[in-house]
Amino acid sequence: MDRAVVVVAAGSGTRLGIGTAKAFVPVAGTLMLARAIEPLFTLAAPTLVVVVAPAALLDDCRRLVAAVAGAAEAYTAVVAGGADRHDSVQAGLAVLPDAVETVLVHDAARCLTPASQFDRVFDAVAGSVHDGSGAGFVPALPVVDTVKRVDGDLVVETVDRSALVAVQTPQGFPLGALRQAYAVSEQSETDDAGVFRAAGRTVRSVQGDADAFKITTPWDLGRAESIVRSRSAAPTDTRVGLGVDVHAFDAASPCRVGLLDFPGEPGLSGHSDGDAVAHAVCDALLSAGGLGDIGGTFGTSDPQYAGAAGDVFVRGAVAMLASADLIPVSVTVQVIGNRPRIGARRTEMQDALSAVVGAPVAVSGTTTDGLGFTGRGEGLAAIATAVIRPA
Repeated sequence: MDRAVVVVAAGSGTRLGIGTAKAFVPVAGTLMLARAIEPLFTLAAPTLVVVVAPAALLDDCRRLVAAVAGAAEAYTAVVAGGADRHDSVQAGLAVLPDAVETVLVHDAARCLTPASQFDRVFDAVAGSVHDGSGAGFVPALPVVDTVKRVDGDLVVETVDRSALVAVQTPQGFPLGALRQAYAVSEQSETDDAGVFRAAGRTVRSVQGDADAFKITTPWDLGRAESIVRSRSAAPTDTRVGLGVDVHAFDAASPCRVGLLDFPGEPGLSGHSDGDAVAHAVCDALLSAGGLGDIGGTFGTSDPQYAGAAGDVFVRGAVAMLASADLIPVSVTVQVIGNRPRIGARRTEMQDALSAVVGAPVAVSGTTTDGLGFTGRGEGLAAIATAVIRPA
């Protein structure tokens, strides 16, 4: 483990005016801290995540971090913050193992910061370590407003904004150099780059992101909630289709279900390969697009489809949707039957179907407790639901 992120979440949030620690304020239903650390567990390289929290909320923070990290909980730590941000950052840096070469310091209040910004800063610092410059890096955005220097309410002059940037987090540094900079710092700075520069070190900038703004006031909180809601709102022009297919077992045919082969299992009868799952998906896609059904589109006896694999029909349905300027959003399939057992191969089946559909496909299986033709082992049924939208 040679990289880490220290997430500073010990602030009181006084200016937010909600009466609780800022990191534990909900943003559109999810705590600010949860939103802040969630992108860290999507990074490709393993990353140690240290959260610096209010001393009175350590247990709550540990539970929250564990819930967000899931299987990656072993890559996390929670420590108590200090009297101010300076002390809190030092508390986070103190628990990092010496094997860590690169550390990013991030404010939990910038909870919509995308994972790409963390990657950008990590890559920049790694490059500086490699070339020996040992620089720190901050994400920054150009200042777009006209900036004035004032004396009280008197405007004194216009400041050249071409040389100004607005700085964000995470800010990244070689760990040893940042620890040393904090150890010799004589005054509090507004950010880690200030501490680093005060120690005579070099700081450079990389491209920032508009979503990495800091939540400080109720207006900022409202802005963040609006962004989250606008991105999670379901499109109003989605369409839904239903597909159902049933095939009898045929011991003389190879078994192919959900685009997978099941050796040793009886196959399914039909003009094509009898893949009831693929056919139900095809019908659901066609239904959602108002494009008919598999029988009317591909025929039930057309020689060119004799023995055809199920993906032929699914690809055909996707192509027809594309011609109508429609694309799949998601598909769910329920497989009904006693055999073949799909549980152990569910993920493989989902991946195979998703690759052909071009959208996530969720597969589940059930039986009918011995009732009906599936219960008697005479055949297999599949029910699929497809969601599509305009391209």
